[in-house]
Amino acid sequence: MKVKKKDTEMNNCITIKSPEKLTNVGTTVFLAGSIEMGKATDWQTKIENELKSKLTGEQKVTLYNPRRDDWDSSWSQTIEDDNFREQVEWELNALEKADKIIIYINPKTKSPITLLELGLHAESDNMCVCCPEGFYRKGNVDIVCDKYNIPMVDDIDGLVEFILK
Repeated sequence: MKVKKKDTEMNNCITIKSPEKLTNVGTTVFLAGSIEMGKATDWQTKIENELKSKLTGEQKVTLYNPRRDDWDSSWSQTIEDDNFREQVEWELNALEKADKIIIYINPKTKSPITLLELGLHAESDNMCVCCPEGFYRKGNVDIVCDKYNIPMVDDIDGLVEFILK
């Protein structure tokens, strides 16, 4: 098996992207949030870069990033499409395996899958949400987070701090 360069570098943050095998070093974090077939900015890379600059000593984090490099928008979003099914099952398994789940909702998106993930894991006690002003369903997200005592932060820096604590 060929080891990827990023895995051999002397850093404490490893990113596993769909559909790679879910492995872990240290705390595992699922990066839930806006993608919408590329409409949202690549906030996941920003999280990774911030962690690489802030992790110290023995702190280690494995990020489960569903933003797939080889995504093909021609895939039929049905249970019968093997590629699509692989993606969804990878995400569900990563969500269940993660020690922490962070959610970033881009206000310029609809993010229906992100809302689904929030609902599925609202009672998990390991989640933090960033839902900036302007998101069309921010009120719903605020109420769910309040009801289930899910911490909310104002920005991506707040999500990074949640991962680090």
